[in-house]
Amino acid sequence: MFIQSRKMTITEGNSHLVLERFSKPGILEKQEGFVDMKVLQKKVRRGEEEVLILVTWESEAHWKQWEKSDVHIAGHKANLNKPKPAHILNVEVAKYEVKAVKTAVQEN
Repeated sequence: MFIQSRKMTITEGNSHLVLERFSKPGILEKQEGFVDMKVLQKKVRRGEEEVLILVTWESEAHWKQWEKSDVHIAGHKANLNKPKPAHILNVEVAKYEVKAVKTAVQEN
């Protein structure tokens, strides 16, 4: 398994804009090797907000296939000359190889 993360720092009161965008159905779910996507919102009382998006793939090869796909490239080209939304202050992208997974044990 392979996970790509995107940590986004958002201006106060605007994380809902990112949450709405990434919570809608899209083309990602139809890609070969896609496992799931989790959209997390950091609990903050005030100030900058944080949204973390975790996309799980069956393998790094599947993720690379998505990154090189025509549909993925076309989506980025469509936004090429558009300014970054003002509510997004920073984006950090990272990639992780899953080394262990634990799941709940069902008691009988």
